[in-house]
Amino acid sequence: MRIEFSGGAGTVTGSSHLLRVKDKRVLLDCGLYQGRDEKDKGNDVFAFIPSTIDYLILSHAHIDHSGRIPLLYKRGFRGKIIATPPAMALCKILLMDSAYIHEQDAEWDNKKRQRKGLDPIEPLYTAKDAEGSLTLFESLDFNQPRELFEGFRMNFLEAGHMLGAAITEIFIKEEERKIKLVYSGDLGNQGIPLMKEPVEVTEADFLIMESTYGNRLHPDVNIEHEELIKIINDTYRRGGNVVIPSFAVGRTQELIYILNEFQEAGKLERGVKVYVDSPLASRSTAIFKEYSRYFDAESQEKMRKGDDVLDFRNLFFTESVEDSMELNRTNKGLVIISASGMATAGRIRHHLKHNLWRSECCVVFVGYQAQGSLGRILQDGAKSVTLFGEEIAVNAKIHSFSGLSGHADRRGLYNWVKAIKKAPKEIFLTHGDPEASTALKELLANDGYNVRIAKFGDIVPIKDYVKLVPKTDEFELEKSTVESALAKLRKKEELIRYVETLDFDRDNPEEILSGMEKIIKKQ
Repeated sequence: MRIEFSGGAGTVTGSSHLLRVKDKRVLLDCGLYQGRDEKDKGNDVFAFIPSTIDYLILSHAHIDHSGRIPLLYKRGFRGKIIATPPAMALCKILLMDSAYIHEQDAEWDNKKRQRKGLDPIEPLYTAKDAEGSLTLFESLDFNQPRELFEGFRMNFLEAGHMLGAAITEIFIKEEERKIKLVYSGDLGNQGIPLMKEPVEVTEADFLIMESTYGNRLHPDVNIEHEELIKIINDTYRRGGNVVIPSFAVGRTQELIYILNEFQEAGKLERGVKVYVDSPLASRSTAIFKEYSRYFDAESQEKMRKGDDVLDFRNLFFTESVEDSMELNRTNKGLVIISASGMATAGRIRHHLKHNLWRSECCVVFVGYQAQGSLGRILQDGAKSVTLFGEEIAVNAKIHSFSGLSGHADRRGLYNWVKAIKKAPKEIFLTHGDPEASTALKELLANDGYNVRIAKFGDIVPIKDYVKLVPKTDEFELEKSTVESALAKLRKKEELIRYVETLDFDRDNPEEILSGMEKIIKKQ
């Protein structure tokens, strides 16, 4: 057995880790790079040949964990995708929405390329690719162990990060060795509305673990809820709007829950109107209601008593572009919750354009903002930003609430590891900025854990494992340079696509070989 790290190794987005077990290849997540990660890494090529993957185990539906599944399908993957029922339901809308965005982006870029006399580009993937990938999904509920193939058994546990998010336990038997590998996926924060707490794992030989907030502690969530309602009410009295960039799946529903509680308690100004301006968020909310049996006990009890925790007076869902545009003609009294959560695309950018320059307005960030994203740029104090080719002054007040994050903080991650009674032989940290991963590594290493920060291209054989002393210098195994590896993979994929177009009964052998030679000789 060996683990090959690619996406989410040294980055926060793009999660993807490959297991080679016997003659099978099992992929853990297949996420899209976003923000600076996308610019640095690119989403167009995989660190493996997609058609060779037998299984994909999906931790949850967020695009940074699922967003390249349609591309995987496009490049030849036809194996099984295992996900929890809620994650599977959410992927049906998230992947189709992502495909639509890629098609629209390519159409927009090609108009500009055509004017410059350049060749058109194709979208990363299309709706047809997304539809094809959805046929490969198989649902597996929590605490229902399943053997995927001889010597490989898996089980999902509640991760508490979002609806359907899972920790994956993997039980491997190779020859006479038995190994338990645990993949944390994204671990949930304590006290997230609607969500259950992350399940503690009792033992693990090896652990692949996220480190998003490995260097930070979240403030008290109840204090942040009170601060949020104060900001909304104060902005209403000033005659402005509150704009909240929010992930359509998970964070938006949690915000609705919080605002529902304040509205029922009479703490929300009666004139405030809350608009969820995202068709994707509307459909996601409907799925949350359909799968409310996965909510925490408190939320389920409220639902049983007839209290719809995802609806309240003065809550509205917009659908059409015209409805969205109408919000930008209203100067005051609105809370606009819109995607994307990092303000990198979507309707939120229009709302920022119309409200950022107004000092009576405010922008509230309620989730992680990746390096390079517009959200992080605003958090870092930019005085102006460019939106749709126009420079916009930043006069609105900018607020950030990490306590509303769906991720466990430094304390939560540490406590989750400490609860593992049989300590892992090695912990591989992923899904984190270098500062966060390094801080968490040091914290765990001080307690005697053997911790490695996974890097892109690391290949780790799991054989007769000998524990390294934590202070021993790290080394990388069988790793070529990233640039060289990507160039080779691009050639392989281009050759595969070329061969798939050939008609060997009709095409001239010399022309076939000539075409292959051109691809091989490309620099």
